[in-house]
Amino acid sequence: MTGGSMDRLTDDILADIISRVPYKSTCCCKCVSTRWRDLIAHPDHRTKMPQSLIGFFYETDDGPTKDRYFINALAQGCPPLVDPSLSFLPKHDNLHILHGCNGLLLCLLQEGTDTDEILQYVVCNPSTEKWVAVPTTDWSSRAEAYLAFDPAVSSHFHVCELVNCDDTGTIEDIAAVVMYSSKTGVWSHEADAWSGCTIYIPFGAKSVFFRGELHLGAYDHRLISIDVEENDWKAIPLPPTATASHDVYLSHGQLHFACIGPSEFSIWVLEDPSSEVWTLKRDISHLQLFGTEYSAYAVDYVVTSIHPEENLVFIVAGHMQTLMSYEMDSMKRHIIVLGLEYEQQ
Repeated sequence: MTGGSMDRLTDDILADIISRVPYKSTCCCKCVSTRWRDLIAHPDHRTKMPQSLIGFFYETDDGPTKDRYFINALAQGCPPLVDPSLSFLPKHDNLHILHGCNGLLLCLLQEGTDTDEILQYVVCNPSTEKWVAVPTTDWSSRAEAYLAFDPAVSSHFHVCELVNCDDTGTIEDIAAVVMYSSKTGVWSHEADAWSGCTIYIPFGAKSVFFRGELHLGAYDHRLISIDVEENDWKAIPLPPTATASHDVYLSHGQLHFACIGPSEFSIWVLEDPSSEVWTLKRDISHLQLFGTEYSAYAVDYVVTSIHPEENLVFIVAGHMQTLMSYEMDSMKRHIIVLGLEYEQQ
């Protein structure tokens, strides 16, 4: 079928055709034209499209060594969709999953028991078991590394190192940001972009890669957005009710912020990043969230993820580290697994 013929198809017919191809092909379809991209992202069609792999890696410490697992968050009882041991990766003594982004994992391989003895970074696709090595930098031992990847835009990825000002291993003040591009195969560092800035990022902060920028919540109620191509940054205020929460999420093609209060849980959405205005999307009481049966979780829980396409929140709660989901429209909760040590999505 020629381009002209495709242009004559109505949106509904075109959406029906695209919905029948695999998820990876759907990502490629987004690159055909702005019409196709907007059609796939439109709320009326998004739920019809094939979905990406939704699941969590977690570890247990019951024995002398850590055991890693993968749980299918939306298909409990089914065999894991990926090999949680990641046994296809190069030989190593220790493996740490540092970050995940749109189907890829950023891992750190180490030799021996010395935590400073870093072998290399590896970026892998656990579904296809393909991987590439990424060299470390002189700062890697005191940096927090993040992965930036959007298959709808490019097959290439970036690795971003947030380098701490001292050797404590936490990102309480950013001294520099070093960026690796899989397209060029080299690390780059913009010396002037971060000079004189005092930015405090919580250690282990979750990030979102959206529209070419890596977004992280900072301690001073700001959202830090890092342009991975230019290695430059900007900041916008987080919602005024933000408390101890600093994590941002991507859902329905928009940035979301989860705020945990003393008696309720609220979700805010940044509908237009250029306006810097957050809109309250949901305000959920702890009674609604946990009910009476799990009311003890209200004093000890964290939001670990928000579903990219549905109004579904994933929470880890209680001393047993219970993974549960909460469907905001139906107000139904579901216990996914009891007693886990959550590691990385």
